[in-house]
Amino acid sequence: MNTTLKRWAIPFGILGLLTVITALIDDPFTSAQMQRKETIEIDGSSTVYPITKVIASEFDGSEGNKVPIKVGISGTTGGFRKFCEGKTDISNASRPILKEEMAVCNRNKVNYVELPIAFDALTVVVNPKNDWAKDITIAELQKIWEPAAEGRITKWNQIRSTWPDKPLNLYGPDKDSGTFDYFTQATVGKSKASRNDYTDSEDDNVLVKRVSQDPNALAYFGMAYYQANTSQLKAVAVDNGKGSVLPSRQTVEKTQYQPLSRPLFIYVNFKSAQTKPKVKKFVDFYLANAPTFVSQVGYIPLSTEVYHLGSVQFHQGELGTVFNGETHLNLTLAEMLNKRANLF
Repeated sequence: MNTTLKRWAIPFGILGLLTVITALIDDPFTSAQMQRKETIEIDGSSTVYPITKVIASEFDGSEGNKVPIKVGISGTTGGFRKFCEGKTDISNASRPILKEEMAVCNRNKVNYVELPIAFDALTVVVNPKNDWAKDITIAELQKIWEPAAEGRITKWNQIRSTWPDKPLNLYGPDKDSGTFDYFTQATVGKSKASRNDYTDSEDDNVLVKRVSQDPNALAYFGMAYYQANTSQLKAVAVDNGKGSVLPSRQTVEKTQYQPLSRPLFIYVNFKSAQTKPKVKKFVDFYLANAPTFVSQVGYIPLSTEVYHLGSVQFHQGELGTVFNGETHLNLTLAEMLNKRANLF
C-alpha cells in the first residue's frame, strides 16, 4: 500500500450481487452458512470501542439489518495486526496506521479505506480524594512517564515540591494501545517511550475502576471513559505553556487542549466492503449516525462535511492513508477537514 491514496472505484452493488450468486452456487444449502459469511468482524482501539459498539447495536436493531457483529478490544496496534492479516473487516484506531503496519497490509494485499469518525481529548485523571493535583504541565507528565522515571519517580512530591509525600501509583493502557502510542509521543517526545513500572490494561474500564479505588492514583485514557465516570474520577487540567486547560468539547474545538487532542478512525477492509454487502451497509450507517452517537458516548463529533467527504471517499474507493504512516500531533478539526477535502 502506497502512502498516497489510490482510487479503486468498482460498483458495490454489482460486486455484492456477484458475491451472493457465487456463494449460492458454491454453498446452495444454508442460510446459517451465509450468515456466518456475513458476520462483521471488528477489533482494535478501546477508545473507539464505545462508539462502534453503540452504532453496531443500533444497526443490528434497525429494520433489515440483522447480522452478527463482533466488536473486540485488542488495542489499536493489536487491531491493525489482525486487520493487516485479513482477519477483520474493520479496525478501530486511536491513531493513524503506521508505516510498518502499512507494509504488512501491502504484503497481504489488504487494501483499506481510512475514515475519521471523531475527535478525542486524552484525559489525565486522579481519584476524587486527591485535593492537590488540580493541574499538571506537559513537562511534569514527561517527568512522570519517561523511561528514566522508572523506579525513580515514585512519590507525588517528586513531581511538584508542594505536593504531598505520598506514593504515586500509575495506571495506563498497555503497549498495544494507540492511546499509549499517542500519549508517549505527545508528552515524552517519542512514541512508545515509557516507564514500565505501572499497572496496565487494554480495557479502559479496568483503569477507571483502579483509579476510583486508589487515592494516590494517576492515569490517562480517552475522554469518554472520564465523561461516563465523573463521580468516580477527577480530571486534571493540562498546561502546555499557555495556561491550564481541562478537556472538553469546547477546548478541543477552540484548539486550546493541545497536544492531547487527537482524531479517531475506523479502517475498512475494501475487499470486505465489496464482497460482504452488510459491511458496506454498516459503514454507510456508521457515517450517517456518527455525529449523534459520538456525542452520546462522550467524544467530539467532526463536521457534517467531513462525514460527507468520508462517505464519498468510501464509495469512490479512495484507498490508503493521508497521514503517510505517521502520528500527527496538534491536529485540529479544521485541519482534518482540509485533509479530507484535498482528496477531491
